[in-house]
Amino acid sequence: MKKHPRRMPVPATPTGQIDRRTVLRGALAGAGALIAGHVVTACGSVAPGRPLFNFDALGPLGEPDANGVRLPPGLTSRIVARSGEAPLVGGNYVWHGSPDGGATFATPDGGWIYVSNSERFDVGGVGALRFGRDGTLLDAYPILTGSTFNCAGGPTPWGTWLSCEEDFIQQRGRVIECDPFGVEAPIERPALGLFVHEAACVDPRSGQVYLTEDARNGRFYRFTSAAPDAGPDSTAAGKLEVARVERVDGVPEGAVEWLEVPDPQASTTLTRLQVPEATAFDGGEGIWIESGLVYFATKGDNRIWIYDPETATLGRLYDASSFGTAVLTGVDNVTGSGAGDILVAEDGGDMQIVVLTKRGAVIPLLQVVDQPASEIAGPSFDPSGTRLYFSSQRGATGVISGATGGITYEISGF
Repeated sequence: MKKHPRRMPVPATPTGQIDRRTVLRGALAGAGALIAGHVVTACGSVAPGRPLFNFDALGPLGEPDANGVRLPPGLTSRIVARSGEAPLVGGNYVWHGSPDGGATFATPDGGWIYVSNSERFDVGGVGALRFGRDGTLLDAYPILTGSTFNCAGGPTPWGTWLSCEEDFIQQRGRVIECDPFGVEAPIERPALGLFVHEAACVDPRSGQVYLTEDARNGRFYRFTSAAPDAGPDSTAAGKLEVARVERVDGVPEGAVEWLEVPDPQASTTLTRLQVPEATAFDGGEGIWIESGLVYFATKGDNRIWIYDPETATLGRLYDASSFGTAVLTGVDNVTGSGAGDILVAEDGGDMQIVVLTKRGAVIPLLQVVDQPASEIAGPSFDPSGTRLYFSSQRGATGVISGATGGITYEISGF
């Protein structure tokens, strides 16, 4: 049997139980209070209905299971969909190629829906898998067609999915708001800007939308609605802004100033170039909000950033360059446990999902083997927090934007 490297948990430098928000409120701008590459304890409470799973107690990854997934003791995997095949036996809907960003949504019958983007140039879109309360797959169907390069996105507090187009050819990708149930027609949201969209998250308190851009000189954006209490219509109109961040030793850390983007439609000038003083981020990737704090990844420098909307301050939560041998590289999609743990999927790296735990460790949660030309995408817990969904975008084929090869998994036992 082929041997696979065992990555051991890497503890962070002791922090004396420093609260993440407290750190950001401190002398971050002047002294770089967040230690790059080291994780500090999160604030906030567990999301309603979510169990207190102890990610710090994860054991070492075992040998690959029948699905080619290495897991710690107590967790099991199953494949719920494959690109080019019908998820339901005898079904008409074929699962899309290049599955990327995803999220889950509760259903009235106690089940849930997992939605998944298709990052294909020719036929992108979004597919959905509906599960019953016992985890049985009940239905599979499209919720968006006719789009392109649907990379990541984000769920909204009002129960829709913001699917983001990473159109690096025209560089005028859209955000399209989708109904996970597939009943309401998708709606373009041009007020959220046209650019190389990667991901989005919505602050449930303010209704503000934070967005990342996947370009070498991408930007970090914020959208403020003209009607924040309008539910799905709150993304129809408002103000798009871009972040300018103070620098500490050449790194953007400290106070954040938000500057209005003059032309979100990029009629004559690319959105990211309209405000020259805005701060560039090297390859914006996944973004997530947890306990009032916004986390996002930049793949060009292998960093996870943390932004506090209350204090308008930004710092580094994780920086791979501060480790001799980093457990986490190729940072991409991001999600949260609901209790302060941040899960990061690797695009490349070791094809892992790695947890930045709330107590200060960097621990591999799982690894997909023998798929070196793929990437992990779309991690999302079901509403109960006991199942995790994600995809290997290209599987063993390694074909970019292919119609086959992608595999969508479910991990249970949390």
